Amino acid sequence: MLKILIVDDERLARERLISLINELNVDSQIQEAEHGLAALDIIRSQATDIVLLDIRMPIMDGLEVAQHLTNMDTAPAVVFTTAYQDHALEAFETHAVDYLLKPVKKERLKQAIDRASIIQRGSIEELRKHDNTTQPRTHLSAKVHGNFKLLAVEEIRFLRADQKYVIAGWPGGELLLDESLIALEAEFQDHFIRIHRNALIALKYVDTLKKDKSGNYLLSLSGVPSELQVSRRNLSNLRKALKISK
Repeated sequence: MLKILIVDDERLARERLISLINELNVDSQIQEAEHGLAALDIIRSQATDIVLLDIRMPIMDGLEVAQHLTNMDTAPAVVFTTAYQDHALEAFETHAVDYLLKPVKKERLKQAIDRASIIQRGSIEELRKHDNTTQPRTHLSAKVHGNFKLLAVEEIRFLRADQKYVIAGWPGGELLLDESLIALEAEFQDHFIRIHRNALIALKYVDTLKKDKSGNYLLSLSGVPSELQVSRRNLSNLRKALKISK
């Protein structure tokens, strides 16, 4: 029996897919979710074989969901659904990712279910680049001791490069991300500001900026114990940003 999760913020769209699956006599157990965050909660808690995933949704869109799925050891196969027939669809074809154009046709749905495949991280990153309407992710994710961990970007105080990885600091601790600081800076340029070649901070959480006995500038952030060094190269921009934010 196939365990299928239908993710779409429109109830009628979900009902149509359920109806088509029933018409196809697919031996399946179907669940529904109204947005990406709810979908991830379901996928984390129970086995799911295939996700029929709307691309554009509030709270968390389909491309972000797919990107988080690449951090799961047992991720389901993904088939995207979309009502927008634009140039971004060419990227889906290029990266061998299946998608369904709404209104979904029964024969096309059967074909997609038959050939549903696991999404690769590189493919999702390329798809996000081609979709100009894609917003920055609302969450970051990683595997921690074999378990999937999801962290809201709004909770993150700093992002600090550590060899090949990036550490995200927040009041609950630290999360090791398999992403580059440069890519994170580009994606979240409205949320984080660079204070050092190896560190970004969330401006709204700045607590104090002080100079130590050695002449180094240190920054403290609310909710975390770490003090981060501010390079002289980035000090001026930080001070300007702090004045603007007040």
